[in-house]
Amino acid sequence: MPHFAPVRVRGGRYALRRFVRHRRRAVAAGLAVTAAAFVVAGPRDAPDPPRGGPVRGHPAPAGRADLSPGVREPDGERTVTAPVRIADAATVRLLRPGDRVDVIAAQDPATGGRAEVVASGARVAKVPEPVEEVTADGALVMLSVPRSTAARLAGASATARLAVTLC
Repeated sequence: MPHFAPVRVRGGRYALRRFVRHRRRAVAAGLAVTAAAFVVAGPRDAPDPPRGGPVRGHPAPAGRADLSPGVREPDGERTVTAPVRIADAATVRLLRPGDRVDVIAAQDPATGGRAEVVASGARVAKVPEPVEEVTADGALVMLSVPRSTAARLAGASATARLAVTLC
């Protein structure tokens, strides 16, 4: 068997020197790993709607998506929770908290009335449990709307029957 020269493994001291020479890359990699760890360990937001399912309907107008009642909106108007009686109780059973709806006021066609949108993109805050007895008055739903829209809803409910469309 022929005689071979001894095998020398390089890299122990050389790797450390190379690491020191390329420390900018090492620092950048360390910062990236640290940032990723902070993102993973960061606070979790609660899902909206409360049931955890996806929100149905179109998104809220800019700046109104996650405001709770009584919070000032970017334009300075407060959002409030308004109880609204919808004429068709079966429609209300289809709604869930977090849904976006348009509220339509339909006046009696015999008197020459017409239908108009009173609230557009209102968020359903709560759907109360149905009462044992079914009444012809409809069903109640709680909507989160700006204060001025709540006033229009109250006025429209006094003179017309209200309906909702899921948007």
